[in-house]
Amino acid sequence: MYLILFIIFRIFSNPIANVIQKKLSVANSSLVINFYSYLIMSLFCFPFCFQFFSNSYEFQFWFFVFLAGLLCALGTACQIKAVSIGELSILGPINSYKSVVGLLASLFLLKEIPSFLGILGIVLIIFGSRYIFASTQEGFSFKLLKRKDIQLRLLALLLTGIEAAILKKIIILSSVEMCFVMWCFTGLFWSLIFVLISKKSFKVSNNNVFVQILFIAILLSIMQYSTNYVFERMNVGYALALFQLSSLVTVLLGYKIFNEKDILNKIFGSIVMIVGSILIILH
Repeated sequence: MYLILFIIFRIFSNPIANVIQKKLSVANSSLVINFYSYLIMSLFCFPFCFQFFSNSYEFQFWFFVFLAGLLCALGTACQIKAVSIGELSILGPINSYKSVVGLLASLFLLKEIPSFLGILGIVLIIFGSRYIFASTQEGFSFKLLKRKDIQLRLLALLLTGIEAAILKKIIILSSVEMCFVMWCFTGLFWSLIFVLISKKSFKVSNNNVFVQILFIAILLSIMQYSTNYVFERMNVGYALALFQLSSLVTVLLGYKIFNEKDILNKIFGSIVMIVGSILIILH
């Protein structure tokens, strides 16, 4: 029961956060939005963090923690920048490819072997994305790779797909809660580094932005804790595929809030991906 509840939380929290990120990124740097989101989450975790550091951890644990933080902070920044210049209903479903990245990464890092039904479900998810891309001028072709928003979104899913397998490793070495706390702190560390390197101003367009970033931080916290909870109980590749149910939510939000076009093709493609997810659930 709890597993289903956390899967639902994960499916809805990320698309809603993307909507707010897209609105804010019109007048604010994606790196700065990313930094303040991690800052708020880390401040919330700070009073509770000391109980998680009572145990000593080996070098391998800290290596994975800082690597996951780097991949996540950079991947999130790329994602925010991508949605700021692209369509949610196009970029959201692209995330279906993350399950493939996660599957391959978990195969090598965690020795998780997928079944035939699981592979079939993932293939069906990818096939459904053809109908999403058919609504673009480039169609389902390599020309899509020339678009900056597509490039950034693919880079984001590659980084966070690898991060997903590493998070599972961190959870195995510690706990769901410890993994979440370290995710917040290392994400803050790396996002700060990226802002300093880029020489972006820490200022935002107005005070109302901080309220919206607070909502982003809450949604990302729900998203990440739910992700960790599910990872502890499911194969990473299958969990990532299951999370693609959020694609339909993203498509509908893009249509409703940003008036994005070709909604029927995108809905059909999302439904095909959902069928693939059902196959994975039946596994």
